[in-house]
Amino acid sequence: MLTDLPNVLTLSRIAAIPLLVVLVALGRPGTDVGACLVFGIAAVTDYFDGKLARDRRQQSDLGRMLDPIADKLLVGAALMMLVGTGRLGNWGLYPAVVIMLREILVSGLREYLAGVRVGLPVTRLAKWKTGVQMVALGTLLAGDPTAVLIGLPWLPAAAIGEALLWLAALLTLVTGWDYLTAGLRHAAGGPAQVPPAREEARTG
Repeated sequence: MLTDLPNVLTLSRIAAIPLLVVLVALGRPGTDVGACLVFGIAAVTDYFDGKLARDRRQQSDLGRMLDPIADKLLVGAALMMLVGTGRLGNWGLYPAVVIMLREILVSGLREYLAGVRVGLPVTRLAKWKTGVQMVALGTLLAGDPTAVLIGLPWLPAAAIGEALLWLAALLTLVTGWDYLTAGLRHAAGGPAQVPPAREEARTG
């Protein structure tokens, strides 16, 4: 049900997006801290909604539908605001493009495979990719002014965030290839399965 706690946590990620956008748009050290906190809390709910769904036996098709949608909306909004406000350097733009293209690719594959009643499991590596990506975006949203504000002027937060974003983009390419080959394998008449060594069932 929509009012189950795991689904409420998932919906809270979507509800956090307008606040995140406003805080980033204001572009002050204090609001940067707020944007980082809002994004961080929203990202943490991605772990807890799945855990609670398993622990409470509240796994549902609604949850499985909402969870990736909430993730992609949150990540997409953060990336667009970082690019639109000039918070990403020229080199940071490329991993952002890779990540956005991968999200569109996987969404398209899931829609196609759902139409033929075939699931596309989330791999363990994809979960690591999500974790690195969330840390990277949170660090970029905080930025160097936040490091100064909290008494760490020597900390190159923006550079660290961009480096992590490149790592996330690399993992994105690997996991995107896994999903693409799974979709193509099914389209060619074979089983649409990701490599068994990295397969993990979707929950939440």
